[in-house]
Amino acid sequence: HGDDPRRSPARLDAGRWHPMKRTIIPGARTGRVRIPASKSQAHRLLICAALGEEKTEVVCDGISADIAATAKCLSALGAKIEEMETGFLVSPIKKVPEGRCDLYCGESGSTLRFLLPIVGALGAQAVFHREGRLPQRPLAPLDSVLKEHGMTLREDGDLLYCSGQLIGGNYTIAGNVSSQYISGLLMALPLLIRDSLLMVSGPLESAAYVAMTEDALQLSKLTIPKMGVMWAIPGQQRCHLPKRTVVEGDWSNTAFFLCMGALSKEGVTVEGLNLQSSQGDRGVLDVLRAFGAAVSEEENAVTVRRGTLRGVTVDASPIPDLIPVLSVVASVAAGETRVENAYRLRLKESDRLQSTANLLRALGGRVEEKEDGMVITGVPVLHGGETQTQNDHRLAMSAAVAACAAMGEVTVDNDACVAKSYPRFWEDYGSLKGEGL
Repeated sequence: HGDDPRRSPARLDAGRWHPMKRTIIPGARTGRVRIPASKSQAHRLLICAALGEEKTEVVCDGISADIAATAKCLSALGAKIEEMETGFLVSPIKKVPEGRCDLYCGESGSTLRFLLPIVGALGAQAVFHREGRLPQRPLAPLDSVLKEHGMTLREDGDLLYCSGQLIGGNYTIAGNVSSQYISGLLMALPLLIRDSLLMVSGPLESAAYVAMTEDALQLSKLTIPKMGVMWAIPGQQRCHLPKRTVVEGDWSNTAFFLCMGALSKEGVTVEGLNLQSSQGDRGVLDVLRAFGAAVSEEENAVTVRRGTLRGVTVDASPIPDLIPVLSVVASVAAGETRVENAYRLRLKESDRLQSTANLLRALGGRVEEKEDGMVITGVPVLHGGETQTQNDHRLAMSAAVAACAAMGEVTVDNDACVAKSYPRFWEDYGSLKGEGL
């Protein structure tokens, strides 16, 4: 690979990575990996640091393209963010720059949806520059809620123009479209002059991600009393994160290596984890146990080994990002695996129901795609083949996991897309050894 995986996308002035084909030798892998920092938590802690009153060090092991995008956007809004070997040194926003702020959010849905209400709370005049599938991903009903409370939003192709001052009051948002809408409002409303009431209507999907936001706000010493699915949020608050705040390990990325472990008799160990984390993707442990894998937990590490794998039913709603890689395990689990409540996967970096089904079929898996899920019938072994990632980081990493259950080589058409969430993925993958070697 021509690029050093630790380099380009991890810098704030990120240059583009060049897509390259990668051919992966088949067979189970074994070894130990230290997982990088949680992308989900890093977004939240960077925002809280930028909305604080004093300089904060955010310790972040591994900076992905999405995290770099959030840091870059916060800098454009007036924060001073220095990238260091250990993460970031953040000097908070004292005053929003006058005139137009250009916010380059890349393909990061979290960056856009978190910062949209914050731009309104700061009263900034901003233009979000969106790439890839991000302009097609939904903003409703968040956009209309923001307009009702003082913001002006206008879309022009990939650009989203924002102006106006968000005002406090009663906010109601549906809970079943994106938890990111709720998280963005929870981070923005304490900044307003007036108090606010935030109510969630209908079922709240991906509730664990909202819990992560509540954790970050609690760590920032903000007061946001909660009653059921309603928060009473006093205005005129500033964040006060500890002067040195460490981002915990990423469970979403851990899932790829734990699923490799489920395909290996000798197993794979992942270190650097918080076993009490609010991250919803910690749920990977329960699903792997249900499949029949052997899962053991230590203080800050988890080891998974192959057991007798059998099909299960997976509810995708709390763990949508895990479906591509869990589908790989399902493809070689005896019997049938049903993936349900997965419609939102169609609105990700790719249509992840379709692209996951196509990836598995290309490698010899048996998949029936449904409107809001999949039925996967296990085969003894995948035969290998060429996969299309559609520039989707989770598809590329899932293809690497599939190679662990294949007889023939697996080719990934674009290995660079992993930079979105895990720039050093191929390096960590390469550190594992073939089983029995």
